[in-house]
Amino acid sequence: MKKTILLLLLTFGIKTASAECSMSGMTFYPEQKEISLNSMFIIQGYSFSQKTINSFKERTIYLESENGELIKLNLQEILKSQMSLTQAIFKPSKELKPNTTYFLKYSDQTESEGREMTQYNREKKEREKVYWKTTNKKTIENLNSNLNVEFEKTEVILYGCGPSANAIFDVKNKSESEIWYKTEVVEIETNKKNIYYIKEWNGKLNVGHGMCSGAFTFNRKGKYKVRFTPMNIDGKSVRTTDWKTFESPFINYKSPFGN
Repeated sequence: MKKTILLLLLTFGIKTASAECSMSGMTFYPEQKEISLNSMFIIQGYSFSQKTINSFKERTIYLESENGELIKLNLQEILKSQMSLTQAIFKPSKELKPNTTYFLKYSDQTESEGREMTQYNREKKEREKVYWKTTNKKTIENLNSNLNVEFEKTEVILYGCGPSANAIFDVKNKSESEIWYKTEVVEIETNKKNIYYIKEWNGKLNVGHGMCSGAFTFNRKGKYKVRFTPMNIDGKSVRTTDWKTFESPFINYKSPFGN
């Protein structure tokens, strides 16, 4: 009887939470608005918006200043996650101008893409166009050379649309400025490698996926290894960490369905 009730609750949970997994969405980095004159940029697409990211191979992406000056962004690479995310990494074709506000612009930009190029401003409590404002500095703050990443635990949490599964790492001696982590995960049995850029969340690096999307996925059993290359938003990195080995988060997970 208890198992039947739990199954019903989980079924209703799936129906309720499924609406929280949207069909598309874009994320833009840096998240901080003040940038140097040589910042890099990452544009990430979720689900159906991955099509836009893949189209950047054939399109030109710009930064447009308030007075209409265009600076081309050179595509460095496109990385596809293992679960519904794709990101494009860019460098400006030339140094940005100081004390200037820039907005994103795509060649052959569609109306729907224009609507996606917005972010929510918590202070204004409204959505606004994605923008960055340069300082008069050529480079941003360097990272702490003693930055260290330590394994904490693996974790699986069941949500409405499915589980989140992560290997969680604690970041020590980090800088105050935004940090990107080039993350390489290898499935040890097959030696298959996947690479994606991730960011901290509450001081932790979550290597895995949420209920709707994520950079990395795991088999039910098996061992994995990961290493991180921390970098600032100018692309300047500190040394890559040693490989850190962990078991699949699912290995000790007991499903409430009993399988």
